Amino acid sequence: MMTGGEKIAFRMQIHPGQRAAYEARHDAIWPDLVAALHDAGISDYSIFLHEETLSLFAVMRRARDHRMDQLPQREVMQLWWRHMADIMQTDATGAPVVEPLPLLFHLD
Repeated sequence: MMTGGEKIAFRMQIHPGQRAAYEARHDAIWPDLVAALHDAGISDYSIFLHEETLSLFAVMRRARDHRMDQLPQREVMQLWWRHMADIMQTDATGAPVVEPLPLLFHLD
């Protein structure tokens, strides 16, 4: 799917006791949300959990001409954020609090 582009990573945070809920909701991710992510140029998206701190580490590829900045305006994204707000840290807009992570090493 992707020609060119970049890999990015970021950190988010779930609330204590919410691992199972977070995992279950992602196991049942909405097809409309998946389509919106792909349409925005996102692929190869993985989220890892650091159990001790409950930090989520996300890694994704995004196309050179990605449209991630348009995702917050999509209704399905707003609905997903509301669906997830009770189990993770969010900001005043309802979006997950995201901390970008700089790339320090890469090996193909």
